[in-house]
Amino acid sequence: MTGPRARKPAPSRAPAAAGDRRGQVQSLQRAIRILEVLAESAYGMSLGEMAEILGLPPSTLHRLLTTLESSRFVRFDAGEGLWQIGVQAFVIGSAFVRARDLVRMARPHMRRLMEASGETANIYVEDNGEAVCIGQVECRQVMRAISRPGGRVRMHCSGAGKAILAWRDDEELAAVLRRHGLPRATERTIDRPARLREELARIRERGFAVDDEEYAIGMRCVAAPLFDEQGYAIAAVSVSGPRARIDDARLAELGSLVARTARAVTAAYGGTEPEKGSF
Repeated sequence: MTGPRARKPAPSRAPAAAGDRRGQVQSLQRAIRILEVLAESAYGMSLGEMAEILGLPPSTLHRLLTTLESSRFVRFDAGEGLWQIGVQAFVIGSAFVRARDLVRMARPHMRRLMEASGETANIYVEDNGEAVCIGQVECRQVMRAISRPGGRVRMHCSGAGKAILAWRDDEELAAVLRRHGLPRATERTIDRPARLREELARIRERGFAVDDEEYAIGMRCVAAPLFDEQGYAIAAVSVSGPRARIDDARLAELGSLVARTARAVTAAYGGTEPEKGSF
């Protein structure tokens, strides 16, 4: 009498499953890269152009494109023979725009800025030709900046205001001057349009603005602009503190630190920095 027949071990499915998962992730990564490449093109791209940039066989790329097309993430212009970004990509992107909150996105960067600089970090927006503080991370120093969220300052004599104005066009600058003029807050305030325009040109060149006791004697501020997706200066991030701590030797160091923070906040917000020389 023979014993029970031994069962053959079931084939392992782990390697195949792992391979499938890798394939799915790779396809997703490729699809995302396709969208990124098309988003950088103003008028669309041909299959051959994309295949060369992405390093994919045209047949593989075409399968991915038709899959994206079925969900309207891309579209094909038969007349031009070009693939373009589709309406669904806009719908998804618009959801981010609706949900984004500048202060919430900026706050962790402002906290790091405060820790690195030892000074109070602020974020300002322009409203009716004035700079309004909408967020702040206070430093631990006993002597600190006196501005508070909700407070308003003139743009021509504040670091944040000048940082925003430097990337606004002449028409907007003229409107601010007509509405508010250039009243002196201290003896160091810029009070002539020609001098202000020269100062704004210097700010664009170095990437940050300085309020050198122009708003309040004994206080200094260093600020850099934040941009939206159109490269429009919507706000500014700054550090402020007494001149005794922010001496001449620290200005360049703080300027570089604030400018880096502004670039990080702009990126988190989905913004784009304008090219140098575009003003």
